[in-house]
Amino acid sequence: MQLTIAELTERFPDFRVAVLVAEDLVVATGRPGHLDTAILASEAACRSQHAGLELSAIPGVAAWRSAYKGFGIKKTSYRSSVERLIKRVLAGDRLPAINNFVDIYNTISLQHGFCIGADDLDRIAPPVAFRFSRPGDSFLDMGAEAGEDPNDPPKDGEVVLADTRHVLCRRWNWRQDMRSAITPQTRRALVTVQANGWGELEEAANHLAGWLTTDCGAKVSIAYADRSNPTVTPG
Repeated sequence: MQLTIAELTERFPDFRVAVLVAEDLVVATGRPGHLDTAILASEAACRSQHAGLELSAIPGVAAWRSAYKGFGIKKTSYRSSVERLIKRVLAGDRLPAINNFVDIYNTISLQHGFCIGADDLDRIAPPVAFRFSRPGDSFLDMGAEAGEDPNDPPKDGEVVLADTRHVLCRRWNWRQDMRSAITPQTRRALVTVQANGWGELEEAANHLAGWLTTDCGAKVSIAYADRSNPTVTPG
C-alpha cells in the first residue's frame, strides 16, 4: 500500500501525513460504555480548552484554513474535517456515533487537532495520492441527502486524495467518497492523519494506533510522508 504527497510538496511544503494501515479489524456498530465515557471526556475537554475563542484562533483550524486558501477555497461552507468536528462540539452537540473505528478516529481528531480520514483498504485501488484534481476524476459524496445525486466531481485545482480509479476525498479532507467507507464488514483500513505546519503528528498517530489496537483488535503499521520523504509504504 503506497501513498504519495509528491505533487503537493512544492506548493504546500509544511504538509505531513501519518499513513496507518490497520489490519485484522473488528468494526462494531454502537458505542460501548467505556468508549462513550472517553468520548464524553474529550468533548468536555474541547469545550474547556477553546471556551471563548473564535474558531480562527484555534491553531489546528487556522492551519487548515490557510491550506484551503492555498488552492482557492474561501467559502465558509467548505471547511476542514477537524474544524467541523470542533465547531459541532463547541455548539454543544456530541460527536456523531457511526461505528467504533470511525468514532475513535474522530475523537483523536478532536483531541489532537488534526484532520483524519479512513478508507476500506479492500475497496480501493492503490497506489494512493494526495494530488491536484484532474479532468475525469470521479467522486460520489457520502454526505449526499436521500434523493440527491451523489455524483459531485472535484473542481479544477482542488487538492484531493485519490486511488487509481477515483477520488477518495474532496477538498483535501472535506468530504469522503461513499464507495470506500468504513463499515462493520471492513477488515483492513487505510488511515491518514494530516498536518499542515502545526501540532505533534507522531503523538496523534501513536495515540490512534494504540486505541485501534485495544478497541478494534487492529494490527497497525505507520509511515510518515513529508517533503523530504513524499512517498511511503507502511508495513
